[in-house]
Amino acid sequence: MTTKHEQIIEHIHSLNIGTKISVRQIAKKLQVSEGTAYRAIKGAQNQGLVSTVDRVGTIRIKQNKKDNFERLTFAEIINIVDGQVLGGNMGLDKTLNKFLIGAMQIDAIARYTEPDSLFIVGNRTDAQRLALNDGAAVLITGGFDTDASIKKLADEKEMPLMSTSFDTFTVSAMINRAIYDQLIKKEIVFVRDIFTPKKQAYVLYTNNNLQKWYDLNTSSGHTRFPVLNSNMNVKGVVTSKDVIGKASTAKIDKVMTKHPHVVQLKTSLAYVAHMMIWEGIEMVPVVDKSNEFQGLVSRNDVIKALQQTQRQPQIGETIEEIATRSMEVVDSETNVYKTKVTPQMTNQLGTLSNGVFTILFMEASKRLLLFMKKGDLVIENISIYFMKPVQIDSVLYIYPKLLETGRIYAKIEVAIYTEGKMVGKGLLMAQLMDR
Repeated sequence: MTTKHEQIIEHIHSLNIGTKISVRQIAKKLQVSEGTAYRAIKGAQNQGLVSTVDRVGTIRIKQNKKDNFERLTFAEIINIVDGQVLGGNMGLDKTLNKFLIGAMQIDAIARYTEPDSLFIVGNRTDAQRLALNDGAAVLITGGFDTDASIKKLADEKEMPLMSTSFDTFTVSAMINRAIYDQLIKKEIVFVRDIFTPKKQAYVLYTNNNLQKWYDLNTSSGHTRFPVLNSNMNVKGVVTSKDVIGKASTAKIDKVMTKHPHVVQLKTSLAYVAHMMIWEGIEMVPVVDKSNEFQGLVSRNDVIKALQQTQRQPQIGETIEEIATRSMEVVDSETNVYKTKVTPQMTNQLGTLSNGVFTILFMEASKRLLLFMKKGDLVIENISIYFMKPVQIDSVLYIYPKLLETGRIYAKIEVAIYTEGKMVGKGLLMAQLMDR
């Protein structure tokens, strides 16, 4: 039996792209409370089924695939440039292929515009009309309005006609920054990308007896199951450790571990990996904001995903990648590393920033453990002493040393030198995660 939440989600799925949605409308049509409708619409937004656009409202959009990270929709462009929609609402869910500046003669515009591109222009109605006719969306800069005929054309072509108060240069920089941020996000994996959906997950309910656990254990081969109540809320987790010595007639809610750790679909893979190692758990239920069960993620899922992300191509670079990409091995036997201080690694005073210093410290420790086949690390504690400022263009020599190691932990000392003088030293305690 489907819940009211699932019925609302199915109803939103059935709506045409571009349809406006409101809490009151959904509540009245499906005869549910406005609170239930609101939570379901928020859930649909998390799934990428709807989008809320300023001055437009909540609309049904096309659900984009995850591998399309480098693309932005026109609805997202509106939010980036703090703009408003003048026409063409039906095209807000379309993705942006490229953007171009309308600083050219009318006869040259047709050579550059193409379908699903974004044409950025000022108050030139002739250029706006030509771009829309060529299948491009239009963003009017400077806060200008436009003719009613242009707005009507945008509605007919189902291509967004937007306006922003920013100038053309500022708008271009904002969009370019947003695209670059999306490229960086390509490397970030979330729970929604690796979890087992609830339709495929094995679960128990609070009113089940322990015999049900034995039945599921036999049929699935699993030993850990989330426990739900009648509203599909996660109330606990049952493992083989919980059932030892208990009668098969005992109620699940009497033997389960209550208040288990849970994660949401937008939780990052790094956070889940850290939590599993830190807490020593093998399976985590996945819930939405109302604690309704959505699926589960296991330690095997996390390990496989971590291995896959390490093979992803690097496209957008983070500060950490910039700081560590030039690290090279000087001596493979003693694991000494060398790098040069670049302008991106410095602070406002032109010296190596403390944050980048810490990144170099951790990267050297990580490489040392990988070289010794100890696995990846999850930092538990770190103490660093900054002894001298490091100037730009300085060459650093990094000496990591493994002081102590066990099955699940490691203690590492790192010293950093330049021109034969020590500039920093630290001690790192970490938990190990097998690869």
